[in-house]
Amino acid sequence: MKIELVRRDDAFHFEASGSSEALVHIDASQDIGGQNLGVRPMELLLMGLASCSAIDVVLILKKQRQEITDFRITAEGERVKEDNTDRKPYRNIHLHFKLAGYNLDKTKIERAIKLSMEKYCSATAQLEGSAAITHELTLEEAIENIKPPH
Repeated sequence: MKIELVRRDDAFHFEASGSSEALVHIDASQDIGGQNLGVRPMELLLMGLASCSAIDVVLILKKQRQEITDFRITAEGERVKEDNTDRKPYRNIHLHFKLAGYNLDKTKIERAIKLSMEKYCSATAQLEGSAAITHELTLEEAIENIKPPH
């Protein structure tokens, strides 16, 4: 895997691209001269973790014919300053999975999340050595639990 990072101004705005050619804009905080032209690098880590797991979960649930109408993950990370450095890595990360759909099977969804967290998600494997990663699920039925007409 390879990415390219290109500086786009004389401050801290960067564009990153990988094999998909989609661009990701990254910027520093305004406190140090950033201009809010992109996400912060540490936010990208949480986004990577959430999206890695989301892809796993959706893939598993599609195979199980679960009809998802809404899928969201909120990721919150607690950063702790390391002694004698300015580094503040994540030490605790919590993922809140929020799904809605028709006749969803909570057991299947919980199992899909567990498989992602423990077997498939490489981002989880990368981060779990330095941060405790927890998760929860909120499940909602689609309105009236009836498929809309096509």
